[in-house]
Amino acid sequence: MDDLFSLQAYDYFLPESQIAQRPATSRDGSKLMVLDRKRGETSHLLFNDLPSLLAPGDCLVMNNTKVFPARLTGHRDTGGKVELFLLNFPEQVLSAQDDSPWTTATAKALTRSSKPLRPGQNIDIGPALKVEIMQRNEDGSAEIALHYQDRLATILEEYGQTPLPPYIKRKTKDPSDASRYQTVYARETGSVAAPTAGLHFTKEILDIMDRRGVKMAEITLHVGYGTFAPVRTEDIRKHKIHSEYAVVPERACKIINTTKKEGGRIIAVGTTSVRSIEWAADQDGKVQPRSGECSLYIMPGFKFRAIDCMLTNFHLPRSSLLILVSAFAGRERILTAYEEAVKKGYRFYSYGDAMFIT
Repeated sequence: MDDLFSLQAYDYFLPESQIAQRPATSRDGSKLMVLDRKRGETSHLLFNDLPSLLAPGDCLVMNNTKVFPARLTGHRDTGGKVELFLLNFPEQVLSAQDDSPWTTATAKALTRSSKPLRPGQNIDIGPALKVEIMQRNEDGSAEIALHYQDRLATILEEYGQTPLPPYIKRKTKDPSDASRYQTVYARETGSVAAPTAGLHFTKEILDIMDRRGVKMAEITLHVGYGTFAPVRTEDIRKHKIHSEYAVVPERACKIINTTKKEGGRIIAVGTTSVRSIEWAADQDGKVQPRSGECSLYIMPGFKFRAIDCMLTNFHLPRSSLLILVSAFAGRERILTAYEEAVKKGYRFYSYGDAMFIT
């Protein structure tokens, strides 16, 4: 098997101490490695230096999805504790009736409890939120019904917790996670994980780039729990990528296509933006409006049609995201850059530092 398609070829050593457990003191205070994929050269800056690397007429493509509080804790009628992780933002199926303050929505969830949950069991989350187990799935997840009062988003804000990635292993949750595990331009609710390359931006940096004439196009891709799913096949070509709902609106297409026509660079902020734009691009690189389930798997050999540069964080070994950035910049070049990042003390993963691949 060609090394490019061997899962072991996407492994690297990372000390556990460099897995960021908390965000940097300030969003734009993270380190920024700049990788020139043609020359293979790297330089080391801070994220707040990014505006100086962009030119008037360039276009940033940003994922405006918003993380919702997907972790819920409640108790069964018997008193046993139950933890739920919602895998999608619940879909309303029954509005409140005139004689009842309750509304019903459905969702898929991962569950954890001392004893297996069975269909028909009820979980008390709080006075205004009850959960009913509807069905157990073969993959271990459950179909659930949420019975709630008031607005669903308000209820989840009251009872839910920010769904941090599994590799953030703090014993105590930080109240700041609700804001820091969210981009400053988050608008469309639906993600259970943040598009982390965007976490470094501040409104001040966005204003600076706007004044410099840098364009901004917004797409939406609701990040699902599948983003953390490991690649388990030794031949990466046999891996089945997760599917996530994406929207590439007409307005974003016009901005992106005009930028390319005028000679500006398309800079994707994060792998979610990369997948969305390339999913919506035609054979000539023109981006067309599109919405639906995006299951684009980008691996070495993929022909990038729309993006010129990528802003991204540092990804897990043997992951589909590391495979994606390797397809863009070259596997050996990426692994060499990661080795350098480890030596220079960069912080990795969701709350870690950033890389700008030009």
